[in-house]
Amino acid sequence: MQAKVTPRLDLSPQLNEQTADRLEKTCMTGYNKGPIQNRHCEEGRQAMIKSQNALTEVESKELLSKAGIPVVETKLARSKKEAISISKEMSFPVVLKINSPDVIHKSDSGGVKLGLANATQVGKAYSEIMSSIKRAYPEAQIEGISVQPMVPPGVEVIVGMSKDPQFGPVIMFGLGGILVEVLKDVSFRIVPLTERDAKEMIREIKGYPILEGYRGQKPASMPALEKLIVKVSQFVEKNIDISELDLNPVFAYPDKAVAVDARIILE
Repeated sequence: MQAKVTPRLDLSPQLNEQTADRLEKTCMTGYNKGPIQNRHCEEGRQAMIKSQNALTEVESKELLSKAGIPVVETKLARSKKEAISISKEMSFPVVLKINSPDVIHKSDSGGVKLGLANATQVGKAYSEIMSSIKRAYPEAQIEGISVQPMVPPGVEVIVGMSKDPQFGPVIMFGLGGILVEVLKDVSFRIVPLTERDAKEMIREIKGYPILEGYRGQKPASMPALEKLIVKVSQFVEKNIDISELDLNPVFAYPDKAVAVDARIILE
């Protein structure tokens, strides 16, 4: 019997060879075949797990986008000059965020700058982010700074996944941003999810009236949220090496839903 060959992930040029190698070693074969269980791949996966199991935002969004999960376009800049160039291509205003597997709570450590309206602001923000992170996390592996457009505000929700020791992967849905930490208004379902499960999850939370358009606010698209939840369930089911996943916030609009920030942690 011939040994299976691990295919190289189809990553965009913005991800360097080191990033591609890290992702490849997770043993994920695209997004519809699950992990390859051969000796070479397993050894590589175990080596990565020992050294680093948190993907960066850019890496996480790359995987999610390939799986058909809507995310805000995000590119990696490895220098101030490159950040300015990418910002001009995207059109202002833009958002800059630190891109490091060692920095989970980016905002708390000065790793996020919002609403940057011109090249001067982008250059200044790049320097400030680097200084803040190096001060707060002197040992952090910094791959660069991510650049993404400043999207219009929408209803903030969270879609997440964690693994229960007894039941396996469990999907969570609730109001996003800081509200999920304060209100803890969330619903849960065991993977795999059906469209009916997703619909019930959305309607179970106490904050559901906010999604419907509370006090004149624009409503969120329920079909778009349902589709996103099911896509996340399918993604998790097919990639069993994923231990945790957070899309927070997801901005829900009247016609669509898109993940603004994303985090994936491997086992």
